Amino acid sequence: MVTDVKLIRYQLGETVGYGMVEGDAVRSLPDGLFGSRSPGPCVAMLAEVKLLAPCQPTKILAVGRNYAAHAAELGSELPTEPLIFMKPASTVIGPGAPIIYPAHLSERVDYEAEVAVVIGRAARYVRPEQAADYVLGLTCGNDVTARDLQRRDPQWARAKGFDTFCPLGPWIVPGLDISDLGIRSMVNGVVRQDARTSQMIFGLPELIAYITAVMTLEPGDVILSGTPAGVGPLKPGDRVEVEVESIGILENLVS
Repeated sequence: MVTDVKLIRYQLGETVGYGMVEGDAVRSLPDGLFGSRSPGPCVAMLAEVKLLAPCQPTKILAVGRNYAAHAAELGSELPTEPLIFMKPASTVIGPGAPIIYPAHLSERVDYEAEVAVVIGRAARYVRPEQAADYVLGLTCGNDVTARDLQRRDPQWARAKGFDTFCPLGPWIVPGLDISDLGIRSMVNGVVRQDARTSQMIFGLPELIAYITAVMTLEPGDVILSGTPAGVGPLKPGDRVEVEVESIGILENLVS
């Protein structure tokens, strides 16, 4: 389904709020993301607000090796069930915010373009056929990874968990079907990843069912659905973009 609805979290002066983009204007969402979503009055033009990460997750669940070609480029076997790990909420930044390169601890930091799934209501023990009922919408995500630390540590918490290592945005688009969307990354304008979500090993219904059999997903929580082949290093000064079909482009600089 193609939808023109774009849900944002924005800053205007000292005010932080949720809104809906209509053309070049931003209308307020008095009930927030998880209420009626009936738009209020126009608060500003889109160019006048600062876009923040469009949601504030309590947790981010990420899926490793969910594209066969990506598993191959890492020299890893294909998983027989979803490989789930967590990123802390403190990794989240919005469009335009800097990704801080942790040069004191890592010598290899990679981009990973992903489709980010935003949960719309509390989800526990969800059956695959019910999964879509629990999704608010989709946005762009970047699962930034300290690759050298990932290779060194048995657990990935350090490699995946640095502050600023989960850019999200620019907005949430409800009603999209994740099963066949184009996804790509660009570094300094050069395409590095270019794939389709139809290449995922585990689809979204299976992922939601798998995760919610373990833990409750809260409204605003995020599932990063996996990255395709073509991951590579970033360096300070780079401009990295994640583009998802029917959503838009998430852009961040590395500092």
